[in-house]
Amino acid sequence: MSESNPLLDFSGLPRFDAIAPAHVQPAIVQLLADNRALIERLAGDPRPATWDNFAAPLADGIERLTRAWGIVGHLHSVNDVPDWREAYNLMLPEISRFYAELGQNLKLFAKYKAILESAAYPTLSPARRRIVDNEVRDFRLSGAELPEDKKPRFQAIQEELAALAAKFSENLLDATNAFAEIVTSEEELAGLPSDVIQAAREAAEKDGKAGWKFTLHMPSYWPVQRFADSRRLREALYRASATRAAEFGPAELDNTPLIRRILALREEEARMLGYRNFAEVSLAPKMAASVEQVLAFLRDLARKAKPFAERDVAELRDFARRELRLETLEAWDMGYASEKLRQARYAFSEQDVKAYFTEPRVLSGLFHVVESLYGVRIEPDSAPVWHEDVRFFRIEDARGERVGQFYLDPYARETKRGGAWMDDAVSRRRTEAGMQTPVAYLACNFPRPVGEKDGKPRPATFSHDDVETLFHEAGHGLHHLLTRVEELGVSGIHGVEWDAVELPSQFMENYCWEWEVLRRVSSHVDTGEPLPRELFDKMLAARNFQSGMLTVRQIEFALFDMLLHSEFDPRGKDSVLDLLHTVREEVAVIFPPAWNRFPNSFSHIFAGGYAAGYYSYKWAEVLSADSYAAFEEAGDPFDPDVGRRFLDEIIAMGGARPALENFRAFRGRDPRVDALLRHSGMITA
Repeated sequence: MSESNPLLDFSGLPRFDAIAPAHVQPAIVQLLADNRALIERLAGDPRPATWDNFAAPLADGIERLTRAWGIVGHLHSVNDVPDWREAYNLMLPEISRFYAELGQNLKLFAKYKAILESAAYPTLSPARRRIVDNEVRDFRLSGAELPEDKKPRFQAIQEELAALAAKFSENLLDATNAFAEIVTSEEELAGLPSDVIQAAREAAEKDGKAGWKFTLHMPSYWPVQRFADSRRLREALYRASATRAAEFGPAELDNTPLIRRILALREEEARMLGYRNFAEVSLAPKMAASVEQVLAFLRDLARKAKPFAERDVAELRDFARRELRLETLEAWDMGYASEKLRQARYAFSEQDVKAYFTEPRVLSGLFHVVESLYGVRIEPDSAPVWHEDVRFFRIEDARGERVGQFYLDPYARETKRGGAWMDDAVSRRRTEAGMQTPVAYLACNFPRPVGEKDGKPRPATFSHDDVETLFHEAGHGLHHLLTRVEELGVSGIHGVEWDAVELPSQFMENYCWEWEVLRRVSSHVDTGEPLPRELFDKMLAARNFQSGMLTVRQIEFALFDMLLHSEFDPRGKDSVLDLLHTVREEVAVIFPPAWNRFPNSFSHIFAGGYAAGYYSYKWAEVLSADSYAAFEEAGDPFDPDVGRRFLDEIIAMGGARPALENFRAFRGRDPRVDALLRHSGMITA
């Protein structure tokens, strides 16, 4: 069957040159049938359950389904055309139903508990014990212990939540794509970088229109907010972005009713499982011990950051009034005024910096950092890809043996969901045929190359923020690719607590602020010269520019998310916006217009994995800053001893050990917030 259906070919890399939407239904139907037959056989096996006769074969069977559906989900994210959307949504309920059935199968649950309670359990490897522990916990969270008459309702909730998350994401992408601002007057282009203007011209020409086309995709939207002198243009794009997928547009794209329904279903799920709220369900497999601990953490950080944020916004308003003649600083003025203040204070523009970060040089510099830290080599490789933009690489160890491989899909497209992310395509595990090496997807939404130089296409140029984003996603990828764990359930990113999973990614961002690294990753798009030390010093001085404002904004999102899933009544009279306003009254220093509908585009918590988990970014930032501080204390960002310990105790361990134990093994103590505050300019060294 794999010869006729490439989705069923697990012999190597995904066959993206052959996989089509028509393959999805027959492949998934067959894999579901295969897995149900396997589950029936294993559940009915009269022998006492062991790792070899139960846990291992179950993992083998489910991995095939996970890999095939992972490809389908990936293509839905990076190539969201009607045929792929239809194919994905057709099988999503079946997938949701299968995993809900799996999680509620009492016979499987009993077998895992039997392994946990057996005399053989202490003799299992730590990784296998961790998997058994996680499985028992996850069966309970999946409703395995519910009365039989309650299970169908619990299963229906899972199916509906999966469908609602997919619809939320699709609505947001469709609403984003539905808007375009065509500018016909050159005067309205004042202040915009030349590459942004050229990209807008090419976008208009592609649509057969005169002028310049601006959209809500980040490579177009964000430069307008930061650099466009035209206040009208900034407002037009801001208003369109802030009201996406809300009641102001087509009713079929309004995410408002989806939000209420998602929250109500999550609350119902939590009550069925015996928890007070969904936040408690979310925290059960995480590092944080309780909702109260997370709220205390966020509010303590807010108390420390808010005075700096209030100073930041007061300085910005004063500058805008004096220098820009903006008596009232509107939401669409914030990015623009901030960029002007940055230029005035530090005598450089982000556009000055961007010219030095060409894509080829940034990639080679990133690879050099990885190679120096971890003693590996990154080389170009070949594989079928889903789009001509995509590149493929392999990682080799010191002996030249393959450690892992990864795809890089760098540019924004209308058919690609926004943001940046890493996902796993294949996980490391030992099989009868030998070691299965891991494969990862790295996806970003950077501006693509525009224009020519000397008759050749100019390379894409990245902002420093883009460079940080690339390093961040590479950190996630390395966590998955450099694991030494050989058991599927805790290999790479699997089994890692959600509030620790950002540690390796945020850790990598620190290297974007090291002089020797930036010299290597920079090469001026016209002259080829590396970043001047003088410009780097200005960047460094500006590193914590408005860090107070940025910190309280992240806390605002995290606090809103946690309260939404712990205290908010989705059936009550108060709206989600009422709660958001209350949160802003507590921690924010900037208040957007009343018509701003931020929740309607908050994909992280309504269409991603961050529900009652958005705090993870700040939580993990404490871990990552404290980890990087070990290199600072050693006096060398590439200290070989510290690097080896970081690899051994955190990166390579995957989810085989609790994240707090990983951290303690590396640092010799519990995490401290001091390094984060110091890196953010909120305390001195």
